[in-house]
Amino acid sequence: MKRRYVTADVFTESLFGGNPLAVVLDAEGLDGARMQAIAREFNYSETTFLLPPADPAHTAHVRIFTPGIEVPFAGHPNVGTAFALARIGMAFGRPVGEAVVFEEAAGLVPVRILRRDDTPAGAQLTAPQRLYRGATMPPERLAACLSLSPDDIVMRAHPPQVASVGLPFVIAELRDRAALARARPDAAAWAACLPVDDAHAIHIYTRAEPAAGCDIHARMFSVLDGTGEDPATGSANAALAALLAALSPATDTTLHLRIAQGEDMGRPSLLMTEVDKIAGVPAHVRVGGYCVAVMEGVLEA
Repeated sequence: MKRRYVTADVFTESLFGGNPLAVVLDAEGLDGARMQAIAREFNYSETTFLLPPADPAHTAHVRIFTPGIEVPFAGHPNVGTAFALARIGMAFGRPVGEAVVFEEAAGLVPVRILRRDDTPAGAQLTAPQRLYRGATMPPERLAACLSLSPDDIVMRAHPPQVASVGLPFVIAELRDRAALARARPDAAAWAACLPVDDAHAIHIYTRAEPAAGCDIHARMFSVLDGTGEDPATGSANAALAALLAALSPATDTTLHLRIAQGEDMGRPSLLMTEVDKIAGVPAHVRVGGYCVAVMEGVLEA
């Protein structure tokens, strides 16, 4: 059977930057094993599959696969899928307006379309869950997973800790940009130390210099699910932003962070996060950015 697909580079304004995504537009009739095989064929960080929504008030039911596993929620797949549908203008026979709502395993994901000159240019999602702060990880074990020294791990704000707004990550701060660039996954240490509290991936970051054009530099590694390193991870950076908002002394504020990722892979990305903190609690977590259309075609599946 012929099935339409499109691809986009997500969290970038430049072709061949950001994080590539494949969107299978006609996924009806595919089972999970077939979707997994298609995701392995594309071999992107994630591939999404669009199915009719269970509730007609929503836009689509979306399933998300890495090359190795299905995940309940992810950032760049939602941003890129919303962008793709906005460019097409229709989803399951209905027009796509200024916002879409996706049904996913982690819950409902609202996504707002970003436009330039009335043309779809990107999207901004609201995370489906509130911040979850889980188990901590000893800095020595995290350093071993990333071929770093324990001295490279900064503990002043928080220890390496699991955080999630729909998908869990071990999040850790590094002392500087040089340490971030040196990080290399060690497969043996990874297998011995992860998962932690259902987190299979590690998201590391460091504070940016004032002239960097961003607030944070980040990298995300996910060895166990076949991703390796990810160029732009909306779910991880949304969790990071929510964690930093929770740690902030302010009780009622909106935290804005510009997060650069993918620089060490040659796929520079920029993610824009916003966290509404109400009465001391991160209440609404958003992440968005721009996208570039890359390919379209027909899949024989």
